[in-house]
Amino acid sequence: MAHPKHKISKQRRNKRRTHDKAEVPTLSNCSNCGVAVLYHRVCPECGYYRGRLIIEQTT
Repeated sequence: MAHPKHKISKQRRNKRRTHDKAEVPTLSNCSNCGVAVLYHRVCPECGYYRGRLIIEQTT
């Protein structure tokens, strides 16, 4: 198994890890009912996506 020849400094290690972070998901408001919805997803409350009924809700 390979072993590193030199110690990786804390600065170099941290530079590599700058992209390893959790991002807040982008939300938008449903144009039909106004509920916060993830982008490019059908609204879980009313079943609409981009002004069209995709899933009929049974309540």
